[in-house]
Amino acid sequence: MDPLALSLYVLVGLAVLVVHRWRLHRRERQALAARHDAEQQGLNEPPSLHPVVQPSRCIGSGGCVHACPEGALGIVAGKAMLVNPASCIGHGACQAACPVDAIQLVFGTDRRGVDIPELTPQFESNVPGLFIAGELGGMGLVRKAAEQGRQAVEHLRRRPRGNAELDLVIVGAGPAGLSAGLAAMEHKLAFRLVEQEDSLGGAVFHYPRQKITMTSPVKLALVGKVKVGEIRKEALLELWNGIVERTGLRIGFRERMEAIERTAEGGFIVRTSQARYHAASVLLAIGRRGTPRKLEVPGEESAKVTYRLVDPAQYRGQAVLVVGGGDSALEAALALAEEPQVQVALSYRGEAFSRVKEKNRRALEEGAAVGRLRLLLGSEVQHITPGSVTLRCAAGPIELRNDAVIVCAGGVLPTTLLQQVGVRFATKYGTA
Repeated sequence: MDPLALSLYVLVGLAVLVVHRWRLHRRERQALAARHDAEQQGLNEPPSLHPVVQPSRCIGSGGCVHACPEGALGIVAGKAMLVNPASCIGHGACQAACPVDAIQLVFGTDRRGVDIPELTPQFESNVPGLFIAGELGGMGLVRKAAEQGRQAVEHLRRRPRGNAELDLVIVGAGPAGLSAGLAAMEHKLAFRLVEQEDSLGGAVFHYPRQKITMTSPVKLALVGKVKVGEIRKEALLELWNGIVERTGLRIGFRERMEAIERTAEGGFIVRTSQARYHAASVLLAIGRRGTPRKLEVPGEESAKVTYRLVDPAQYRGQAVLVVGGGDSALEAALALAEEPQVQVALSYRGEAFSRVKEKNRRALEEGAAVGRLRLLLGSEVQHITPGSVTLRCAAGPIELRNDAVIVCAGGVLPTTLLQQVGVRFATKYGTA
């Protein structure tokens, strides 16, 4: 080969290598910066199901990093690691993308345990007839949650009804609950499907707009195999709504489970906010968000009080109070402040925000400084009326004109309720 041509090949090869190394170094710096920011903000604990990388198996391909739309993973020293734990929502796309099976999805960490109910392979708890499928039982992945719901019904349908009016009560209309409801229809069971929200979808419904929901083909009773791959939140919800409409699956919306009692005959009494059901079996298909935590103040039962922000545009021309001190509250207030003619106030009982993303904190402070929203730290809601809200503050009560209240105060898991029925839990410290 001509020496000049060889030299050119060598130079081109070196240039490609230098650019490649520079890109790797830049990505590593970005990953380390993200991890540092998370640690500084106290956001270094994943909220739920999350990946653990086995360094001895990881080859640093970056497939998991590219597969994660939340940016929770990064490559450091040639190995994948969780650099932004709080952003992880546990959809498992990273695990599916790993070419060497170096990722395991687990609950909890060595510092923070997560309580998971003890279940049989048929998703039955230690209490006969009480089944748990989906996120509460340790599985947040859409396809597997749906499969669990279907399999649980396949098992429990053989239980005798006895003197119960229903074969089954299903609590929750997420992937597991919808799949279980379709299976119950297929087997002609007498059942009720109740959902505390006013819409189906479970945890997926609460994802941000246009978020990619990583899932894969799933088998549903009455429907067959549903072929979906990488799909956005809105498209997945539209798909589920279409299935519900086509099959005639009935869902009791805005019906919150309040109590479960065992009967002497081995069945259950399920009390909801709207009715009382006597069933041979119960399937809990609820997420780990739990029931929205309430303020427990007069007027909270008003129709103008909600526990999530769905569409900021619906509040145009209104005075809105957001209550809470977490990222969901800050993001709701900021989204409302972007809408024209919305008067936004944010009430938080603390004197400062802790464990929130720095970008949210900065954006909120900037918005308050220019008058786009009103920030009321050290305040608590005292009373809600049709046209106003009264806040308790150190300097005395404040009354605000108000058209809507959005409470972002987290959720309460039914752990205590289930323990009272006899369900045993195991605390997971970074294990599957």
